[in-house]
Amino acid sequence: MSLDPLRTICEDPLERKWVWLSLIMAFVMGGLLGFYALSSNIHPPSNVETIDSSRLHLSEEFAEDNLGVKRNDDGSLTVTLVAARYGFYPPRIEVPVDTPVTFRIASADVLHGVHVPFTNMATMIVPGYISEVTTTFPRTGEFSLLCNEYCGLGHDSMWSRLVVVPESAGGESS
Repeated sequence: MSLDPLRTICEDPLERKWVWLSLIMAFVMGGLLGFYALSSNIHPPSNVETIDSSRLHLSEEFAEDNLGVKRNDDGSLTVTLVAARYGFYPPRIEVPVDTPVTFRIASADVLHGVHVPFTNMATMIVPGYISEVTTTFPRTGEFSLLCNEYCGLGHDSMWSRLVVVPESAGGESS
């Protein structure tokens, strides 16, 4: 009696060897990915916040008058944005260089993505959830906030302007 559990599935010894090799490779790759994720402290998002997208404009945080840049007690900034067909609101944001900026973004309608080219700022904006990303912009300049998820016919014109200004200036939206 053989100890090979694959004998009932495949008769050919060469085929069984390839199946075993494939299984071993899959477990080794999974183990390496798991080890890398644990050692690099990579984990799924845990700060999941939900929001009713149909009542977004009535919420306190995402009401039209509360959108934009706010300075926190520790000197960092919080930028509150709404992504809706076909734009990001407010359409222009100013932040100072080398300052921690937390973006809190909600979608009013469909799935969107936001990406700031030449920076590390990118995230998905899923309806019903608040997306939160913290980053620092190391150089001054004007950057586009682009939608990187197809959201409808006006997707190609969905963008906003991010202006990174010297430390003494910024922190406004218009």
